[in-house]
Amino acid sequence: MKVDGKKVFWNEYQKDIADDQYYFVRSCIRQNFFPGAEEAFIRILRNDLGKDLYTDPNHTTCTGIGYHVDLVKLETTMTVIARQFSLMAEAGYHNFVISCVTSFGLYNEILDIWEKHPEIEEQVRDYLYRSTEREFRIPENLVHASDIIFKFKDQIAAKTRYKLVNQYTGKPLQVVEHIGCHYAKIFPEKGIGGAEHPYVLAGLIESLGGEVIDYPEKRMCCGFGFRQYFIKASRGYSLSCTYRKMKSMEPYQPDLIVTNCPGCNFFFDRWQYVISETKGETYGEEGNGIPVLTYEEVAALALGYDPWHLGLQMHQVAVEPLLGKMGVDYDPAVKYIGFSGKQLSKPQIPDLLKVY
Repeated sequence: MKVDGKKVFWNEYQKDIADDQYYFVRSCIRQNFFPGAEEAFIRILRNDLGKDLYTDPNHTTCTGIGYHVDLVKLETTMTVIARQFSLMAEAGYHNFVISCVTSFGLYNEILDIWEKHPEIEEQVRDYLYRSTEREFRIPENLVHASDIIFKFKDQIAAKTRYKLVNQYTGKPLQVVEHIGCHYAKIFPEKGIGGAEHPYVLAGLIESLGGEVIDYPEKRMCCGFGFRQYFIKASRGYSLSCTYRKMKSMEPYQPDLIVTNCPGCNFFFDRWQYVISETKGETYGEEGNGIPVLTYEEVAALALGYDPWHLGLQMHQVAVEPLLGKMGVDYDPAVKYIGFSGKQLSKPQIPDLLKVY
């Protein structure tokens, strides 16, 4: 009976994820933070999995950041998102895949409003038509990009060149997985595993041979939270959240942090540098930081993608210790060579945090 009860409970946190024919909407901020992550997702879906993935140059931001800091009205945001749905229908797709966790939460929030208040949906249809002469159709399937990678994790694992295994010891790499708050905390039923026990990243990590670390502050926010960062006077609180997270995971000596949110990825990566400069602390081995990668970057590394083509040199925390443990074949001499073939400017060397 207990086993059956667990199965019933787990089934409540499963979700329908379409097999193919995806309309993909990019994130407005992660292309600036880690520009290779989305391209890796596109390449994995198209080249490694043979899926039909459409990227539309006409789609825009969802306005999520502006909405959450009260700069954009809800009615405007709903109309912008309605336009995205109209572009999907115009392109001939029904399955909507979202790159950004903030966007994912916002799209689900708006669909929930429309479901409970159809009169608001009709009002937005009127707004959209009067402003653009467009009409929209609600997607048949709406998921986050990390859901897609999770769905095909076993197929990806079967094609990998490298595993999340330490080549020197033969043991699984110790990995912290961090889920963006807007992935499942707003609507737990929309995330694989819900809010408290999400499996969308843990499943990928385990499929690639890694071991997930359970630590006290596992479900605490990374510190982004929009208002506490975008309001300059509150940024100390943002930093303190990340510091608390890092101190909590430190005793477990993680080899890697994996995220599915651009903000979380940015803050775990960049704040480690700030902490090293202000408090004189680093959390990796021998003065290194703990590398922070997105789920696409981890999958792409395992598949044998070149780390510099992935843009891993854009990360503040050096990834070379991780590459060494995984046995990844790479050329350190071309780390800062641009696509033009010319040497790019190298970043300044921090006082404490090691770079290569």
